[in-house]
Amino acid sequence: MYIIVSMNTKTVINIKADKAVKKQAQHIAERLGVPLSSIINSFLKQFIRTEEVTFSIVPKMTSELEAVISEIERDRKTGKNISGPFTVERAIARLSSL
Repeated sequence: MYIIVSMNTKTVINIKADKAVKKQAQHIAERLGVPLSSIINSFLKQFIRTEEVTFSIVPKMTSELEAVISEIERDRKTGKNISGPFTVERAIARLSSL
């Protein structure tokens, strides 16, 4: 007697996602060498295990953010685009004038 067990326990889930989000996720998944479906499956398994959803993560320094911070630091050192110091009253007046 033979028992045949089907291991095909996969199903298809259709979700709506922003095009940009999908493209970015696919790009990162390709770079990591992992199918996007495996990443999504992993998130679903974590959701089942923890019964929690995390909507934010610790910010990661990006090259764009590093460039902005460098520009701000240069401006601070040279006194460019810098105002103040202000008293509270002068700060409120300055912000109100903008």
